[in-house]
Amino acid sequence: MKISDLLKLSTDNLRRRKGRTALTVIGVVVGTFAIIVMISLGIASNAANEQMLQSWGDLTQVQINNYQWGASSGDIPTLDDEMLEQIRTFPHVVAVTPMYQSQSLNAQIYAGKNDRYSAYVWNMYGVDMQALEAMEYQLISGSFITDDMNLGKKKIPVLIGEHMAYEFEDTRKSYNSGKRHRYWGETDAMGNPVPPFVDPQKDKMVLRLSAWDKNGNEKTQDFQLVVVGVFQQDDSKQYFTNSGMALRVADMKMLEAAYQKLSGGKSNNGGSYMITSDGQQLKQKDNGYESVYVKVDEVDNVSAVEAAIKELGYETYSMTQIREEMQAQVAKSQMILGGTAAVALLVAALNIANTMMMSIYERTKEIGVMKVLGCEIRKIRNMFLMEAGAIGLLGGVIGVALSYGASYVLNNINTIMAFFGKEGVDLSGIMGGMGSMMGMGGNASISIIPPWLVLLGLGFSTLVGILSGLWPAHRATKISALEAIRHE
Repeated sequence: MKISDLLKLSTDNLRRRKGRTALTVIGVVVGTFAIIVMISLGIASNAANEQMLQSWGDLTQVQINNYQWGASSGDIPTLDDEMLEQIRTFPHVVAVTPMYQSQSLNAQIYAGKNDRYSAYVWNMYGVDMQALEAMEYQLISGSFITDDMNLGKKKIPVLIGEHMAYEFEDTRKSYNSGKRHRYWGETDAMGNPVPPFVDPQKDKMVLRLSAWDKNGNEKTQDFQLVVVGVFQQDDSKQYFTNSGMALRVADMKMLEAAYQKLSGGKSNNGGSYMITSDGQQLKQKDNGYESVYVKVDEVDNVSAVEAAIKELGYETYSMTQIREEMQAQVAKSQMILGGTAAVALLVAALNIANTMMMSIYERTKEIGVMKVLGCEIRKIRNMFLMEAGAIGLLGGVIGVALSYGASYVLNNINTIMAFFGKEGVDLSGIMGGMGSMMGMGGNASISIIPPWLVLLGLGFSTLVGILSGLWPAHRATKISALEAIRHE
């Protein structure tokens, strides 16, 4: 008996029992539909969570916090340039940069005739420019600063935030005057944007270091800031892309050295202190860079990189922990509802087994004739397995089709309700913790069915059918040919 004969025979047997086959298929449809929909909700929720976390910060980024207080802790190595080079050699690390902000500079930026406009230096960081490129910082104009860029003596190349120009104030206006400051987004009476006092890309900007000697005389030193590029604002990365500026670490250290020389080696803040609960004063230890950012190639590798950094003794922070907690919450919800769907599929499997057993009793004489005519035992077994698998596959196909319909309805429920003149439905609490998907402005998909899920649904339903038919098929092969022929 050829495979084509088996297929035709199995199909004819299912057609002869349309009612029973249809009822059995419905059970598979319900189980497949429920499982696919539950998994699709979880996929959509994870996708929405990923999108939400991306808006908070880079998921492939690890922040090293190196704040040391109290006595010197020899078990934690200094987080200096040599250590950064070591971290760069870790597997899956793409780039490393310190976010180096000086705590000892007394400086101010001036522009305009007779230094009319000034801005405080409060959001200026020394960074690795190549790392910023790898971390996908975007520029509106200009280019990143190269390591070998040299503009001349006392000229420092910088990258400024998109709205940094609005940090300047007019020193000729009183502090109480509303005309002393201009703000981004401010408009005039005609509704036109109010420009800042200074155009950093055209106007000369001077960074002035100020210190006082023991006699109270002020000493200053000027450096010209040359804007090489302008950041596109992205507060999820760093706020200096908005209103600050970035320069090379070497230039920041040069400014610090110049200020120390100007001030006679004295720090303007005398160091940082922390008071403990028992009143003890602890001084912060200089243990290298306080904040370092590490870029990892893939989200799934962040945990491994973070663990390697922690082994060195440093404290770290990344979005991985929040991401894993969200995924665990979604998985828990899926397991609960998926278990319900699995029960439906189990009932469908029992129905398939029952249908096939009834079919064997009704076709006992047919089985006997096939044996007498020399049909191989395995062919008889395969015939029943094909029937059971066909029931599972047919139920899977219908279940997948219904799943797509349900997914479309869920994703467009408010549009559908509006079409019928009804108010929108709030699905923010769907599957409990999975409601975060609605926190993205209501535009996130509630259900996502990728191609692999369709194949999984069809394969699983077919497998359930085949497994359910194993015992009935085995029983069919054990029927005695002579007894089967006498069977009425």
